[in-house]
Amino acid sequence: MQIYVRSDNLAEISTAAEAGLADGILYAGSGDAEHEQTELSEIVAEFALPVCVAVGAMTTAEMYREAREIARMSDRIIVQVPLVEDAVPVIRRLTVDGVDVCANYIFNAAQASIAARAGAGKVLVSVPDLDAQGQSVDEVLGEIRAVFDRTHAECDLVASGPRSAAEFTACILAGADIICITPTLLRTLILHPSTDRALDRFLNEAGKRGKHRSKS
Repeated sequence: MQIYVRSDNLAEISTAAEAGLADGILYAGSGDAEHEQTELSEIVAEFALPVCVAVGAMTTAEMYREAREIARMSDRIIVQVPLVEDAVPVIRRLTVDGVDVCANYIFNAAQASIAARAGAGKVLVSVPDLDAQGQSVDEVLGEIRAVFDRTHAECDLVASGPRSAAEFTACILAGADIICITPTLLRTLILHPSTDRALDRFLNEAGKRGKHRSKS
């Protein structure tokens, strides 16, 4: 299982990377095309990590053109393409061109299977979107994992946006290859109230032992 940090902030990404907790980056753009171009260039130059970047276009020709432009920035770029009908030939064409493609807006195993057959190297499932649709995260991810394993699909299952340690763990247990999380959640995963209490107890006991030695 790998962790992709969902951020557009160099400092946040750097903190995770230096701790060895970032295997890749899910670029969270600002919506300003000119600003994003500069920002992406800085991220690609700064980190030797895969960077997943979404296209904004929705027609076949525009999706392909934008995806190719993004991919030219670095061979570590993963182009994120929405799985709509017009995108299927785009995914195939980009794959033939040697571009790493991640299909998103995946809500079931059938869609994931089609994306993989079209050539996508990754399929991205949004945990918040599944919740909004009333779908079970465990069930959807588990079915995709089972289909990929059964068909020997060379495609990674990406779970994006878990909002708690419980959801993060559920994504792992359901078989996600990559989990995309915010820096805030990443910090939360390290912390636990019981850890704080145990540390306070340890420091208290260590202080008592130190006083005892000094009296001796």
